[in-house]
Order: sequence, then structure tokens, then C-alpha cells
Amino acid sequence: MTFQEIKEKEETYLMHTYGRFPIALDRGQGATLFDTEGKQYIDLTSGIGVNSLGHNNETLVSALTEQAGRLMHACNLYYTEPMVRVAEKLVKATGMGKVFFANSGAEANEGMIKLARKYSFDHYGEGRNKIITLKQSFHGRTVTTLKATGQEKFHQYFFPFTEGFDYAAANDIEDMKKKVDDSVCAVMIELIQGEGGVLPLDKDFVAETAELCRGKDILLLVDEVQTGIGRTGSLFCYEQYRIQPDIVSIAKGLGGGVPIGAVLASEKCADVLGAGTHGTTFGGNPLCCAAADAVLSTVCQPEFLESVCRKGEYLKKGILSIGSGKIREVRGMGLMLGIVVDPDERAGFVSALMEKGVLVLTAGTDAIRLLPPLVISQEEMDKALAVMKEVF
Repeated sequence: MTFQEIKEKEETYLMHTYGRFPIALDRGQGATLFDTEGKQYIDLTSGIGVNSLGHNNETLVSALTEQAGRLMHACNLYYTEPMVRVAEKLVKATGMGKVFFANSGAEANEGMIKLARKYSFDHYGEGRNKIITLKQSFHGRTVTTLKATGQEKFHQYFFPFTEGFDYAAANDIEDMKKKVDDSVCAVMIELIQGEGGVLPLDKDFVAETAELCRGKDILLLVDEVQTGIGRTGSLFCYEQYRIQPDIVSIAKGLGGGVPIGAVLASEKCADVLGAGTHGTTFGGNPLCCAAADAVLSTVCQPEFLESVCRKGEYLKKGILSIGSGKIREVRGMGLMLGIVVDPDERAGFVSALMEKGVLVLTAGTDAIRLLPPLVISQEEMDKALAVMKEVF
């Protein structure tokens, strides 16, 4: 179909929950995308951090093709090999206790919330169920994860929301201490607030928060949906903060393009959720786990993670070297970067970049967010930087 035909059918048959750009994507290779009209784009979005190994990755496609010919889905009442292979890789790579598989980041966060509340109920009984999150955080689109999100603009329309959340100011340990009372069972944080504006947390604040939680047997939950699976230059971002979370949620890049999420629990709370307390029809299905297995086999390699760090520094330095007064700052870690610009000019920059063949995202009020595939090539980075220089 032509772009116009696709656009007309979308307007007729789909709910208008997205403000789409005027592009219909058709295929991709590496970090390069092509639309239905044949125009080429450097992809600095990777499907909002999903396509970790880029587009049409041979290893990933082969793993999916082989598994699709064997078994795509099986009920969780039975064992399957791909599921246990991925679980073993995650546990051994992190030193965590056990894993639960879901289908998305929001589902993983829901599972993390349920696990934390049950841990507290098992040990302390009723009434100790509040979870502290951070202002400017984002944890998902379900009714519960919307309430967990520390941005008032998301707390609209869908009343009543799930209760049991409060919000502390990021990087303000005194505010965190005020909020952590006897009703709190967990603190839930993103180490880099992605949707909030690509805002890395202060390492001292994170360390003090972790210590506060340990002293009160409050679980530390880290939402690594966007920062995990090599995105920041380590398998998980929490490694660079030198903390050990009690529970970690992951999704996005784990499947390289197919929907899979997971909850990683430490030994301390690995057996909290017993049979019947949590579940999902599609979680851990063989097809998605085959994809995750292929992704982890690549991303867990030290040399691959080192390359992510190098690429991130190269892009960051290249953007800053443009020397334009339009660029106020570049923040982030690894291949999760935010170019800070005047909020009134941001939409124009995004449109101009797209017109010249570079796809980017936005975050917060002033950031142009870059989440390129982790396999982006030198040539693709240089093409993107050349366009940025022209636009900025």
C-alpha cells in the first residue's frame, strides 16, 4: 500500500490514541529504516528502546524463524526449554534469585509492585503497603502504573486509580526520608528518568536511598524497562550505581523487537509469589524467549557493552562539538541520551531532523531523546551527526 492508503485505513479502523508522524515504515537494516515511499532514515529511536540489535538482525531473525517452526506458544502449565534458558542467563548474569516473565514493561512493573506488597504482607501483615516513587518518573500505562508514575498530567480521566503510592523529589534524600514511614513497603525508582526528560539520578542520592531501605527492610525496586539490557553501557544501569536492588523490572530491549518483559527478584524475595498468586497467558512463551535468548547471547558479552559505551561517548562528543547555542546540554549514559534545547524550538528540530532523514524521540519538556539500536554503525552515527549539525 502507499502511504496515503495506509494513512486512510489507519484513520478509519484504529483508535486515535497516537499522534503519528507522516511516515509509514516498511523495512529496516541495522539502524537504518525505509518508508513505503523508499525514503531512508537513520533510526535513533529503536522503537523507543526496543530494537536493541537493530533491524533485520541475522541472529535474531534466525532464532525466531527456527522457534516459530517448532513451537510458538505453550501454556504455562508445562515446561519449555527457551523459557528456562533465558531465566538461567538472566539469573547468572545478575546474581539475582529468580525471574518471572511478562509481556511488557507495564506488566513487569505491575508484577514488581505485587511482589513487594506480598513480601511486606507475609512479614508484617496488613497496612504496610505504600510504595514511594519519584516525581517526574514514568512506570507504565495501566491504571496502577499510571498512579505509580510521579507526573500529575498522567493522573487524569481514569478514576479511581489504584491507591497506595506517594512521591518524593528526585535527588532530595531529606524528602525521601520524610515520605518513608511505617506504612511504606517499597521504594521504586528509575535510575535515569527516561520519559521524564533523560534525567540521571544523583549517585549519592541513590546510595543513601538504598541504605535507608536496607535499614527498614523496605524493598528497593528498580525500573530498568528503558535502561536495561545494555542500553547504558552495562547490562543493567544499577551496576553503574553500585547498588543491589531487591527487585528489577525489564522489557523493551530484552526481546529485540518482540514483546517480552520480566521481573527479577533477589534471593530475599524470590519465592514470595507462589502458585496462583500471579500469572499471564503469554508470559515466557517460547517465541519471545527464543528472541530474548539471542539478544542476551550478544548483549552480555563484555566487548559488546564496551562498544555501547564508546558509541555513546562518540555521539555525545559529536553533538556537543556542533557548537550551536541551540544545544544547552547533552545528558544520559551509554546510548540513552537527551539533547536539551529550548522547549519552544524542540518540535521544530524534531520535524527538521525527520525531514532530513533522522528519527528521534522527545522526553520531558526540553529533551530530544536518542535511543539508537545498540548495533548502530560508525557510518550511521556520522550520517546522523551531519544532519544534526545542519539542523542545529
